[in-house]
Amino acid sequence: MKENKSALLRESFANAITIIELYKFLINEKKEYIMSKQLLRSGTSVGANIREAQNAESTNDFIHKLAIAQKECDETIYWLEILRETNYISVESFQEVVNKFTGVYKMIRSAIFTLKNKNKSNS
Repeated sequence: MKENKSALLRESFANAITIIELYKFLINEKKEYIMSKQLLRSGTSVGANIREAQNAESTNDFIHKLAIAQKECDETIYWLEILRETNYISVESFQEVVNKFTGVYKMIRSAIFTLKNKNKSNS
């Protein structure tokens, strides 16, 4: 499990950097300020919530913080879809970034599922 956490932290941090770079492109090149700010907030909060989960007070608190990260990940994918459909980002850029966030989303979902099942068996 610890190795999975490290991968999750590493990937979510890398994704935050990708989102920051995309945000800079959107505001500087496309002059898009509203959706890009939403993307920046949700895209960087994924890793922040995963990082916060590392200091959880209990397993349930850890699961809760991961669930928030999962929601933020899904919101990020939503903003990427809107930006793609409105031609602010290319299909290639969209696919590259959405694949990264989909991977983290699946990792989070798997971690939550595993922890919930472990909690049930320990009860």
